[in-house]
Amino acid sequence: MIVRAAVLAASADQPADYPADGLPQVAFAGRSNVGKSSLINALLGRRRLAHTSRTPGRTQRIHFYRINDAFHFVDLPGYGFAQVPLEVKRRWGPMVRTYLERSTQLVGVVQIVDLRHPPSREDRQLRDWLVEYRRRHWVVATKADKVTLNRRATHLREIAAGLALAAEDDAALLPVSSVKRQGLEAVWDALLPFLAPDAGCDRG
Repeated sequence: MIVRAAVLAASADQPADYPADGLPQVAFAGRSNVGKSSLINALLGRRRLAHTSRTPGRTQRIHFYRINDAFHFVDLPGYGFAQVPLEVKRRWGPMVRTYLERSTQLVGVVQIVDLRHPPSREDRQLRDWLVEYRRRHWVVATKADKVTLNRRATHLREIAAGLALAAEDDAALLPVSSVKRQGLEAVWDALLPFLAPDAGCDRG
């Protein structure tokens, strides 16, 4: 996958500020410390496009990254953070629900979980919202390099059970390591069929 251009196109906390260019969007959602920004950067081959921080909860708005002038990666605010004001926590649910419900360009959501742990209450809530709004989605389990190969299948089964993923669901469960750059091609393989045919994405 060759990414020729990747820029921050907009930051929004309400629909009026969403990009109006009509390009398809794939959103990324997960806990604030799950490695969401690292995954976006790894997929795009960039180091610092999506902001990463040791302090959870830094992403407090919806960030739209325009890729190859053809589609957007959308970085949704992280949930489950502890070190931000209560008012910021209260805004997370309505902000994300509004985007999931009202975005007309959203073609799919990457729900990110930590392969090392069972899904949290907030993980299950997000999965319920995606089902409620009939949003196509994939579950990506990050930090796969921190789980031994002989334990990985067990952890994946626990995640699938915790999120009530069924064989007939359109939600794939993909293990990924942003640090080791493992599993990234599988994520692109899942996303690309739902982007516009002229998305400007070349395989490299």
